[in-house]
Amino acid sequence: MRKLMILLLTLLPVSLPAAGGGAGGEHMKEAPVNLQDQVSLQKGAQLFVNNCMGCHSMDYLRYSRMAEDLDIPEELVQKHLNFGEGKVGSSMTNAVNKDEAEDWFGVAPPDLTLVTRRRSPDWVYSYLTGFYKDDSQAYGYNNHVFKNAAMPHVMADMEQELNEEQFNSAMGDITNFLTYAGEPHRQESERLGVYVLVFLFILLIPAWFLYKEYWKDVD
Repeated sequence: MRKLMILLLTLLPVSLPAAGGGAGGEHMKEAPVNLQDQVSLQKGAQLFVNNCMGCHSMDYLRYSRMAEDLDIPEELVQKHLNFGEGKVGSSMTNAVNKDEAEDWFGVAPPDLTLVTRRRSPDWVYSYLTGFYKDDSQAYGYNNHVFKNAAMPHVMADMEQELNEEQFNSAMGDITNFLTYAGEPHRQESERLGVYVLVFLFILLIPAWFLYKEYWKDVD
């Protein structure tokens, strides 16, 4: 059943309307997604593991698949990106107890493997760059895109250390990585799609001449 649900989700369009928490309206930004940028994807993976996986998991992506797709040696993945006891072939899960996390934040942190497919890359990027100070909130921050979000602004220190352009670039890298994670076979599918189109175009040439030959005597 779990595999069936994943298959059905991969058949959905990549960009879906934001679900819950508000759409963000005028605060929505275009995400700098480029799945051909391996450096950005590698930086995004590192930032996600170091800043997000303390609470969020990626149950539907394996470390080994990420290592292969992002051209990262498995030994480096195990040393720098896998802080648990799992092997390189295991899923990117964490050790957070869901019940305890719900007590802490009011809601259990969701798995983020398919977040860009559920909400869209633009929504995720706008959310990551949309925190602002709000003393009325428990953690001192609110979000332009998702009002009264339960998640603290875990990137606050990074945002203070970097200038706006650098911070937005880092959040773009995370968004790029999450977009890859939601559909890791996408690049391969697009590459195969080009080959198929070229093959069909070549096949069209003899098909056209056969058509002309068979119907040349028909009035």
